[in-house]
Parts: sequence; structure tokens; C-alpha cells
Amino acid sequence: MIGSWERPTKSGQPRSEGWAVPASGPILLPVAGDRGRVVVADDDVLLREGLGSLLSSSGFDVVGQCEDATQLLALVREERPDLVIVDIRMPPTRTTEGLDAARVIREELPETAILVLSAHVQVEQATELLASGQRSGYLLKDRVSDVDDFLATLDRIVKGASVVDPALVQELLAARRVKDPLQDLSQREREVLALMAEGRSNAGIAHQLWVTEGTVEKHVRSILMKLRIPEASDDHRRVLAVLTFLDSH
Repeated sequence: MIGSWERPTKSGQPRSEGWAVPASGPILLPVAGDRGRVVVADDDVLLREGLGSLLSSSGFDVVGQCEDATQLLALVREERPDLVIVDIRMPPTRTTEGLDAARVIREELPETAILVLSAHVQVEQATELLASGQRSGYLLKDRVSDVDDFLATLDRIVKGASVVDPALVQELLAARRVKDPLQDLSQREREVLALMAEGRSNAGIAHQLWVTEGTVEKHVRSILMKLRIPEASDDHRRVLAVLTFLDSH
């Protein structure tokens, strides 16, 4: 308990029983809104109200709550908060309405921090938002259960950081490994493929790299195998290999 209470005597000195007056010493009260003004948007009323209550009791000034993207944009334009917390999937279709609203907010009010919450890892949507600049974050909803970590994350985002959920980082790394078709090629094979993309024949590649034409043929066969180019005419397979190379850049 902060402070103590005692009954004053006739002489003005406190006593230890009866009516109480505050003893000397500071009384500390939380300052509302000192961590920033925030709008919360989520169609799950329990989560929305729970977040609002948590933020209010933790020093944030919750200036608005809403359940869909249209209300969110109206609130943000009116209140111009420091931070917006928004669910990716919101009415009416519950697909990307929240994310679409976040894009609009980022364009209209680039200084507004945005935290996107999602029940599932959605790599493409997350990377697009995070690539838009600072003051942004992407967290899975179950991360909110660690209150201290969640509040610290909000502070970092408001101050300009970009925060990515660890589970999303793992997905991004996995996606990068899957999506990079050239990862298994050696440096020399990449050089050969780049020259193929310039339209050079095996003889032309051999001349450029100062190797024999037979060596180039071995590199080409290895490239086609590693890129899993299906059996077809040699010319067609070379075209497919070049397209793969171009798509990766």
C-alpha cells in the first residue's frame, strides 16, 4: 500500500487509530496516455475490449476502438493516433480488409505506427507492410499473452522500430529457401546460366570463361538437373533454365 493513514490529535499530531489523514511521502499515480495515443481495430469484441483495457491500464491513451476497416479509417483520420493496432482479417469478407486499411494509413499518415495482429502466419502480406518503412510490426495474436513483452514491443514500434514475430521470421527464411531456385548452383554454374541468359551458345560461353566447350556442356547438364527442368529438346530446356534465372532476379 502506498502511504499510511493516521488520525490527527488536537495538537495536530497524527495518532495510530481512528480517522485517517495521509502521512508524508509521495503518492504515485499512473499518467494516462504518456505512452501514446492508440486506436484498436478487431472484430473479436473480447480481444478488442481486452486490449483496450490492458493498454489503458498500462499508460496508453485509447482514443478509439472499432470492428471494421471503414470505422478504423474514420477514427484514424479524426484522432490521428500515435499507434494503430489492427487485425488482418476483418468484416465483411475477413480476408485482408485490415491490411488494406493499414496500407491506406501508411500512405496518408506515414508517421503513424502500425501493428498488425494475425491468428496465422501470412508471409506475403507481412513483408509488404514491413517493407513500407519504420514504425511497423507484425505479431501473432498468441504473442499478446506475454503482456510485458507485448507492451515493450508497442513502445519500440511507436519509437520507430520494425518488429517481426519470431514465427514469421522462420516462415520468411523457409520461404526464401524454397523460392530461390538457384541456391543449389555453384558460382561457376551461375556464371554459365547468366551467359545462357545473354543468348550465348556453349562455344560462346566457353570462349568467355576460358574453358573447353565440353566443360560448358557438363555445367549446362548440371544446371538443368539442379533446376529440375523436365526432359525436352535441348533448346527448350535452355529457354526454361533462362526463364528460371530471370524470375529469380
